Amino acid sequence: MERPLNLSCLADTTPDSGNRSGSSGGPEGGQAHLSVFSVLVLTLLAMLVVATFLWNGLVLATILRVRSFHRVPHNLVASMAVSDVMVAALVMPLSLVHELSGRRWRLGRSLCQVWISFDVLCCTASIWNVTAIALDRYWSITRHLEYTLRARRRISNIMIALTWALSAFISLAPLLFGWGETYSEDSEECQVSREPSYTIFSTFGAFYLPLCVVLFVYWKIYRAAKFRIGSRKSNSITPMTPEALQVKEAAQQPQMVFTVRHATVTFQTDGDTWREQKEKKAALMVGILIGVFVLCWIPFFITELINPLCSCDIPPVWKSIFLWLGYSNSFFNPLIYTAFNKNYNNAFRNLFFRQ
Repeated sequence: MERPLNLSCLADTTPDSGNRSGSSGGPEGGQAHLSVFSVLVLTLLAMLVVATFLWNGLVLATILRVRSFHRVPHNLVASMAVSDVMVAALVMPLSLVHELSGRRWRLGRSLCQVWISFDVLCCTASIWNVTAIALDRYWSITRHLEYTLRARRRISNIMIALTWALSAFISLAPLLFGWGETYSEDSEECQVSREPSYTIFSTFGAFYLPLCVVLFVYWKIYRAAKFRIGSRKSNSITPMTPEALQVKEAAQQPQMVFTVRHATVTFQTDGDTWREQKEKKAALMVGILIGVFVLCWIPFFITELINPLCSCDIPPVWKSIFLWLGYSNSFFNPLIYTAFNKNYNNAFRNLFFRQ
């Protein structure tokens, strides 16, 4: 969610020779020259904006084009891609413009309110979409018998609707209820409301609550996977016949060894079944998705919660780093999800090469 950037602190400001004596070297009294490092940083950020938009747009185009993707969980992925595309198209470019203007907003109150609202809406929706995908994977692994296709479709649609409704409420609350001010004409500032009560409400609703959910979900997935591995190592039954029999079947993978000795049958599996391999892959994908999400957003939201409550003076350059680190999560989301899905890789190849 957008807060004032400070990449302009990397710029070198030198007084203009035409200034009258005693004038400052600021934006009004001098000419700002971007250093080589500043140009490099701005170029990298512009490349991040373009790459985020193109990659999420590619995911959306693939889901729309491939008919087999018109079902869960791809509707959750499509919702996440929509939020991330909106971050790249509506939020990040104006952030760069805001920074290049010396962190001053000269585009008017209306556009400021629109920009801030889309910032909060899209970033919050992206975070909750990650949470919805984690919940879907959790239920499909731990409750695959009752989590049927019909139930999965209904629950995923409910989660998508709740995601966007909650995100819209958090983003529009300052406008609807007068919960703080986003624009200051005198100082030319445009930022999310700094009202302490709104800061607590927005940060908990947009990050800390979904963070608790995804951490709990991954802990449950890890425990379920560990329980399956432990229970699979040795299972025994007692048959009616006392004959000794040993059968090894090596034609199928994973290999199964059935041993009958003294009326006891022991099942030993030398490899994982197809479903266990699928569950391990899904658990790994969810773990990486959650891990990147936490690393990208937790520095920003910690500073956002602490700053208005304690009036701490955080260096502006760190605010900018934390903000764009959070934005980068919209770039990593489609990369992580599609990297663990061969169907997307094949669909991308067919999309470009018409195979």
